[in-house]
Amino acid sequence: MTDHYDTLETRAPAEREAALMAALPAQIAHAQARSAAFAELLRGVPAPSIGSRAALAQLPVTRKHELLERQKAARAVGGGSVFGGFAAIAPGPRMPRVFASPGTIYEPEGTASDYWRVARAMFAAGFRPGELVHNCFSYHFVPAGSMMETGAHALGCTVFAGGTGQTEQQVQAMAELRPAGYAGTPSFLKIIVDKAAEMGVALPSVSKALVSGEAFPPSLRDWLAARGIAGYQCYATADLGLIAYETTAREGLVLDEGVIVEIVRPGTGDPVPEGEVGELVVTTLNPDYPLIRFGTGDLSAVLPGTCPSGRTNTRIKGWMGRADQTTKIRGMFVHPGQVADVVRRFPEVLKARLVVSGEMANDRMTLKVEAASLPQGLAQKIGEAIRDVTKLRADVEPVAPGSLPNDGKVIEDARSYE
Repeated sequence: MTDHYDTLETRAPAEREAALMAALPAQIAHAQARSAAFAELLRGVPAPSIGSRAALAQLPVTRKHELLERQKAARAVGGGSVFGGFAAIAPGPRMPRVFASPGTIYEPEGTASDYWRVARAMFAAGFRPGELVHNCFSYHFVPAGSMMETGAHALGCTVFAGGTGQTEQQVQAMAELRPAGYAGTPSFLKIIVDKAAEMGVALPSVSKALVSGEAFPPSLRDWLAARGIAGYQCYATADLGLIAYETTAREGLVLDEGVIVEIVRPGTGDPVPEGEVGELVVTTLNPDYPLIRFGTGDLSAVLPGTCPSGRTNTRIKGWMGRADQTTKIRGMFVHPGQVADVVRRFPEVLKARLVVSGEMANDRMTLKVEAASLPQGLAQKIGEAIRDVTKLRADVEPVAPGSLPNDGKVIEDARSYE
């Protein structure tokens, strides 16, 4: 039995990068031609020239709130695309389902086999053709249930559509159908296992799980393992499908083969050095919903080296928080992008972090800046730039290079609310 879903997972990194960069210009051109939103956002961009990460990094980042704004605007005028012009397909035979995520943001599902590309993650979690998967992700509104179901079908598995809630019935179905494993949130799996113990019902067939949708701490992973269930997590979104997945090595998450992932400084589109925490920005090669440089709003960082499982794609540390650190200070909103605007004006500054301190109604802003040297008068000029950009005063505090935490934070709210 093979240890990998396909040969794409074990390609030489240079071969993979060449294939992704070769596919990128065609996807840019496709998005410009078939997606009204990207026809506007990428107007004037010569698609054939976007064949490297450096070129990709020059394109604008589209974040979820912008997608929502475009969808709302389309709904307001009526007759427009409910997808805000981002979808390259329309309702009909090529779009069998539409889903809704909180916001409300609508997402299309196309007809491609394993549309959300989840089969790869299921295989890594130990699922194999011919097995029964007990799927406890929601089948209503959000695409999570369909994500797992279509992935399981592509893998050759049968699915029980358990959905959410009705814990006793879930236990009964598991006991009678004897599925090989579970798909759903980790917390609901714990609830089911606890309920089964309370009912005196054994669930010996459930030996594996692919979980997502929330944190999967090592304590819960070990708790499940002690009960004979090997749980693995994957990172996916309703907009992009699978982004990364865990393997038996349990060293970070391996990137999916169908996406191009960048990690950028929050509030900007600027890639950070490898290992530094930043926002995950994803370009998908999905022709039906061709999202180009889509900002997930999630923080992560690249892990060095390759996975001991033999998969050669880049690994990330997993979810490390949210990138949107917008903070209200003295009645004004300050965004990470504004901090980035200040830093760009001063090449001497290597990295910066805006710390907001004090008690309520007595806010103080301090911009801590890493710099090898700070020429006389530069701190004052930086302070003036902060006021120019944010309309607020701030102190400027030089710190040694490398002393600011590597946690992706551009704005730290250290105020006391007691």
